[in-house]
Amino acid sequence: MSIDQPAPSPDKSVRGTRLISLAVASALLMEFIDSTALSTALPTLARAFSVDPIHLKLALTSYILALAVFTPASGWAAERFGARRVFMTAMVVFLAGSALCGLSRNLEALVASRILQGIGGAMMTPVARLIVVGSTPKDKLIRAMGWFTMPALIGPLIGPPLAGLVLSVADWPWIFYLNLPIGLLGMTAVMRFVPRSPPTEMGRFDTAGFLLSAVAISGLVVVAETAGLSLLPWWGQAAVLTLALASGWLYLRLAKATAKPILDLSLLKHRTFRASLLGGALVRLGIGASPFLMPLLLQVALGWSPLKASAVTLGTGVGVLIARPFAAAGLRRFGFRTSLAVFVTLTAALTAAPGFFTLATPMAVMTGVLFLGGFCRSNQFIAANTIAYADVPQAKVASASTLSAVAQQVGLALGVSFGGLMLHLARGHGAHLTPDRFTWPFVAIGVVTLLALPVYLRLDRDAGSEISGRVRNSLSQREREGPAA
Repeated sequence: MSIDQPAPSPDKSVRGTRLISLAVASALLMEFIDSTALSTALPTLARAFSVDPIHLKLALTSYILALAVFTPASGWAAERFGARRVFMTAMVVFLAGSALCGLSRNLEALVASRILQGIGGAMMTPVARLIVVGSTPKDKLIRAMGWFTMPALIGPLIGPPLAGLVLSVADWPWIFYLNLPIGLLGMTAVMRFVPRSPPTEMGRFDTAGFLLSAVAISGLVVVAETAGLSLLPWWGQAAVLTLALASGWLYLRLAKATAKPILDLSLLKHRTFRASLLGGALVRLGIGASPFLMPLLLQVALGWSPLKASAVTLGTGVGVLIARPFAAAGLRRFGFRTSLAVFVTLTAALTAAPGFFTLATPMAVMTGVLFLGGFCRSNQFIAANTIAYADVPQAKVASASTLSAVAQQVGLALGVSFGGLMLHLARGHGAHLTPDRFTWPFVAIGVVTLLALPVYLRLDRDAGSEISGRVRNSLSQREREGPAA
C-alpha cells in the first residue's frame, strides 16, 4: 500500500463527507480504545514485568508526553507535506509502536514503544480534524464533525470491557496487537475515501521554538514523574528542572521575536481563553490520575478481575456519553460561569469519592459514582473547551487550538505523576496497596480539581453569552422583545 496512491476526487455529497469523517475517525477510535484498554491492563503488566504497580504510570505519561511535545508540529507538517500523507504516516508510526508494545518484555521497552505510539498519535487527531474541515462544505460541517467525534464517545465505552475480555482469555500483548487489524482497515478506508491535498508553502518551521518547548515540557514531566520514587538522584532531578526552566525562559524570549511561534502565548491575554486553559489544566491535573488509580484500586487493592473492574469503570464512559445532549441546554439556561462553577465543584467531589470505596461498597454504588463523575466531567469540559474561543480572533483559532491541546496533555501527564506520588506516599515503605491507602490520593486529586473553581468564578457573569445563546441581561431581553414589551 502506497501512502501517495491517488485518491478519488473529493465527494462533497452528504455520503461523501460522512465517509471521509468515518475513515479518519477509525484511526481515532483505535487510539481511544488503546488508551482506555491500557489503563485496565496496568496491574497485569505490573505482574508480567515484576515491577511496582506505581511505576507503571510511566506507560501512561510517556505516551501523553509524546503527544504534548509533537502536537504543535502537526499543523505545519500537514500543510507542508499534505494532510493525507502525514495522517497515513502517523498511522504507520502508531501501528509500529503498538506492535513493539506487544513485543516488550520489560518496562523500559514498553515506555520506549509508548513514546513511538505517542509520536504517531500526536499527528493523527489534529491532522484528522484538518482533513474533515478542509474536505467538507460549511453547510455539512456540523454533521461531519458529529461523525468525526464519535470515537471520543465510543472508545471509552469499548476500551475497558474489551481489555477485560482480552485479559480473561489471552495474554496482555493482545491489548496492543488488536490495534493492527483496526489500523489496517482504517488505512484502507483513508486511501479509498480521503482526497489527497497538495502541499502548501508554509515558510520556515520554528525549529528553535519547537526544541526549546520540547525540552521545557519534557523536563517538567520527567521531574514530576520521578519525584519521590528514587528513579533519579536529587542532583539529577535538580539538573533536569534547571534545564527545563531555562528552556522555558528562553522560549518566552524567542516567541516574542518570532512571527509565527510554535506556541503562541500571546493568546493568554484573552480572559476567556486564559480561564479555559488554566482551569482546564487544573482539572486535568486532578482527574488525570483517575485512569491510573482506579485499576489499581479495583484490581490490586480489592482483588477484582480485569473483566469485573471494567464493568464498573464503564459507568464513566456512559456518563460522558449521556452528558453531551444536556450540555448545550445547560449553557443556554445558566451561562458559562455558573455551569463551570457548579460542574467543577461536583467533578472535584466525585473525583475524590472512589477513595472511600471498600470491599463492602456495592458495585451499583461504585458504578453510579463513576457515572455521575463522567456526566459532570463531560459538562465541565464541554463548557471550558467552548468558551476558550469566545474572544479569540478567527485568524488565531488554529494557534489557540494547538496551545490548548498541548496544555491539556501536559495537565494529564502531570496528573498521572501527581496521583502516583500521592499513592507512593500514602502506601509508605514496603506496605501493600490496601483500599485505605487510596483514600488520600483520591482526596488529593479532588482538591487539585477544585482549584479551578476560583479561576472560573473570576469570569464575567455574561462571559461567552454570544456562544451559549443566553440572554445577557434584562436590558437585552427588552431589546429582543421590542417596543411591545
